[in-house]
Amino acid sequence: MTTGSGTTSSSRAGAGTVRPVVVLLGLLALAANLRAALAGYPPLLETVREDLGTSAGVAGFVQASAVLMMAVGSFAGSALGARFGRERALGASVAILALGSVVRGVPALASLIAGSLLVGLGIGLAGVLLAGVVKEHLAERAGAVTGGYVVSMAIGATIASALAVPLAAALGGWSFSLAVWAVPAALAVVIWVPVARRVGAPDRTAVRHPLPWRHGFARIAACYQAGTSLLFYGWITWLPPYYESHGWSAERAGLLLAVWSVAQIPAALIAPILAERHRRWRFWAGLTLGCVAVGTLGVMLLPMPGTGVPWMWAVLLGIGVGAGFPLGLTVMAWRTPDGAANAATSGLALGVGYISAGLGPLLMGVLIDLTKGFPAAIAVLLAAAALQAWAIWRIGDRPAA
Repeated sequence: MTTGSGTTSSSRAGAGTVRPVVVLLGLLALAANLRAALAGYPPLLETVREDLGTSAGVAGFVQASAVLMMAVGSFAGSALGARFGRERALGASVAILALGSVVRGVPALASLIAGSLLVGLGIGLAGVLLAGVVKEHLAERAGAVTGGYVVSMAIGATIASALAVPLAAALGGWSFSLAVWAVPAALAVVIWVPVARRVGAPDRTAVRHPLPWRHGFARIAACYQAGTSLLFYGWITWLPPYYESHGWSAERAGLLLAVWSVAQIPAALIAPILAERHRRWRFWAGLTLGCVAVGTLGVMLLPMPGTGVPWMWAVLLGIGVGAGFPLGLTVMAWRTPDGAANAATSGLALGVGYISAGLGPLLMGVLIDLTKGFPAAIAVLLAAAALQAWAIWRIGDRPAA
């Protein structure tokens, strides 16, 4: 269990002392890869379709399969961390992600799907293990650290999406553009390995924590993650097509998504810090959810494509979805007694969230096809916001220390 001083657990066999700043830098390097491989695919989707001769459904399934595999990794992450040690398993999970990127470097549908499954598995495992490592080594600054590594994830995703097409042109094909993200992932693993070695072997006699399906807080946290994950992946999938249906060019719609992404970065960093400093998690979670709810209603009811209003909606959406994920991780760090319990709770919540993230955008696409429009699909996102609001109310504020 963490001592609050930033040292590793005394229950680890042969554990050494690791400075908190070293752990933090290693985590930021790992986290930068946890969205990059996913973000690098959508800008190349149409190119992939043309080259492989696949349908839109198959091309979309590639991304959906990766997200659903993230759920599998989330459910398994806690057990693997207990078996091999969270720090060592974290490094291995990012190595799996790197391997998946390499496999995607083969320009064939089978390798694209297989590599995407490995990428999703690595991301899902790493997300849970990373949360447990934060609880173990940096619990006193859980909010700031969580915001920091989510910002690192967002920066990695922004760079990957911006460079995907230029890299494909420079390297000679979309498959090489996807494979190149194995390089920063491998470098991050190299940086992390000395930290994992310093910690030592896991204590085999330590209490194991299965996924807490019967724990009330864990179930509510899972509802929260389901809501925020669906809002994030729903908008990243359908915001550009929505405004293209209103006459925008693909380039302008892509720029709108970039504004949405940039707005997430300060929100992801600042909101958890404010919640931690003032110990008013419910207020800040509710405030940022209010931003995404207003933005969603605005896009649905007042799209106003010929004005500057869509950019305002994009900023509000970005603030809401940017803060939602780290605030969820932060409250789980506060409400769990140690790294193992945090990894188990995070595994359940993130796994449920990724299932929602994988299936929700597909449901939205079906509704768009059936209704020949977007209102029913956007209503799914409003339902996700309502679920998240209920969870925020039930979770409440951080207990007094």
